[in-house]
Amino acid sequence: MRIGIVGGSGRMGQMLIREVLGNKAATLSGATERPGSAAIGRDLGTLIGADPVGVVITDDPAALFANSDAVIDFTAPAATVAHAALAVQHGTALIVGTTGLSPDDHAKLAEAGTKAPLVVAANFSLGVTLLAGLVRKVAATLGDDWDIEIVEMHHRHKVDAPSGTALALGQAAASGRGVALADVKDAVRDGHTGARTVGDIGFATLRGGDVVGDHTVIFATEAERLELSHKAGSRAIFARGAVRAALWAAGKAPGVYSMDDVLGL
Repeated sequence: MRIGIVGGSGRMGQMLIREVLGNKAATLSGATERPGSAAIGRDLGTLIGADPVGVVITDDPAALFANSDAVIDFTAPAATVAHAALAVQHGTALIVGTTGLSPDDHAKLAEAGTKAPLVVAANFSLGVTLLAGLVRKVAATLGDDWDIEIVEMHHRHKVDAPSGTALALGQAAASGRGVALADVKDAVRDGHTGARTVGDIGFATLRGGDVVGDHTVIFATEAERLELSHKAGSRAIFARGAVRAALWAAGKAPGVYSMDDVLGL
């Protein structure tokens, strides 16, 4: 099973390279970086501090897709949309962990999904996937007298807020209640906001240090509070899930799949 990595020299890219090299069911077909990157031409093994593997980083994503059964993408929205077109062109499965995707980006991925298999997830952690399922079930069980608040914290360098995972958890809560997240989302509170609107799903964003990712969904009512949390200690958990998704997706029928599909939930 040939797996390629786009954005191979970044923190997540190196995690993915390490995970693919350590998986007996996978072969690392290559990795790419943006033209002009200092990583171009480097051996992927030495890039992660291991022995050379005889495969180097290039700036040719078309060749990577042509030589891969699946490609994993944790880059940026514009790059991911371009990579989706390459997945369609070459019949390659695309695993998307990119966050900050706009509604238009999602629409373009959905279009690509009519011709190629895509697995799109805000978080590839097994624990977060299970957390979302629990949130959906709890939200469906409890009434509107239970307020829902989602608190997330990430490292100081994260550029999008709320995090894609927080939004996915909000979507799970909204789905459990049978409402559209866009209609009940409250992500900005500043100044004299007035009382909380019944049925809203609130978001609080924290940034600092080197936090990989902490997420807590709070259900609160009079004299009672339920908190469901997940804390990520290493990006390796995301790489592990993404490689599992790649192994699952290769050869699948076109479609936009989720980690629920990968895990059979």
